[in-house]
Amino acid sequence: MANALLSIQIIPKTLKYDDVIPYVDRAIAVINASEVKYRVAPLETTMEGELGQLLDIVKVMNEAMIDDGCPAVISQVKIFYNPTHGASMDKLTEKYD
Repeated sequence: MANALLSIQIIPKTLKYDDVIPYVDRAIAVINASEVKYRVAPLETTMEGELGQLLDIVKVMNEAMIDDGCPAVISQVKIFYNPTHGASMDKLTEKYD
């Protein structure tokens, strides 16, 4: 059972005001490759899994931005951590879906 939800908004700093969408797509590809459950929303992406694994994914996402040519990156992160009872996107949003 997952024990954490982690929402991230990644903001790549680009040279000469380049379009950031290809970088955001790359960041989402990192999440997809990790095989954790995730949901993309207009302003952030939420992942569900073990806290350590999710934090490792954030690290890889940031490194991917630098590897792809961004001089810097900002990551805004929100974490819901519940090691006793677990964490589920579906459970938290079921009355809205």
